[in-house]
Amino acid sequence: MATLSPMLLPPDEAERLQTLRHYDILHSLHETVFDEFVALAARIFSLPVSLIALVDELDVHYKANYGMPGSKIQPRQEALCATAILHDRAVVYSDLASESNPLITRQAAQAALANQVRFYAAAPLRMPDQHTIGALCIIDYKPRILSTNEQRVLEQLGELVSQTIVARHFYLSQPGGEWEWQRLRTQVQEEVQALTALVRYLFARHGTHIPVPADSLAQVARRLLDLREILEQPF
Repeated sequence: MATLSPMLLPPDEAERLQTLRHYDILHSLHETVFDEFVALAARIFSLPVSLIALVDELDVHYKANYGMPGSKIQPRQEALCATAILHDRAVVYSDLASESNPLITRQAAQAALANQVRFYAAAPLRMPDQHTIGALCIIDYKPRILSTNEQRVLEQLGELVSQTIVARHFYLSQPGGEWEWQRLRTQVQEEVQALTALVRYLFARHGTHIPVPADSLAQVARRLLDLREILEQPF
């Protein structure tokens, strides 16, 4: 069995794993609502890859995958997403070929560069008990800077993915709650699709810029607040 580097273990590791098990999402059936989130994240930041990663004891499971087909599971020691659960905010690695970070294991750096990954950023998926079960990740094959405003929007997206996981569990743990979950899931997907259309319109009108202009990000952030209200319905 592979030995996990102690530096990848947060102080609340045992409780964090209990939380991951509690929400019963790790090995659940595929749900397209999470695909919509990663597609939106990739489009907002004009990046080729976005992932929803769940960090288990020894492995990282990719619950949704945009732009990196075939990536479903990876040893935790080799996954950059393993470092995202160690922070209270987004982690950003602007150029993995030149940066040196003590939290990135040699195996993770080698795996990333073998896949030609140069830029990586991730927002933690934090549950209401404040334990982090995974991350929403964005990836590029060339170096990139993530502005403060972009980082805030990435964190906002991570919070919405977290809320979706919580709402899903809330409904599916109740007798007859599956129909309610399907109804909410459809609402969320429609709102994410509408937001994707807005982003497409903004880029068509103003062009694609890196970093994303603050005014475009502000419009996206306002629409994300509407999505948050939808996800708060069960509570």
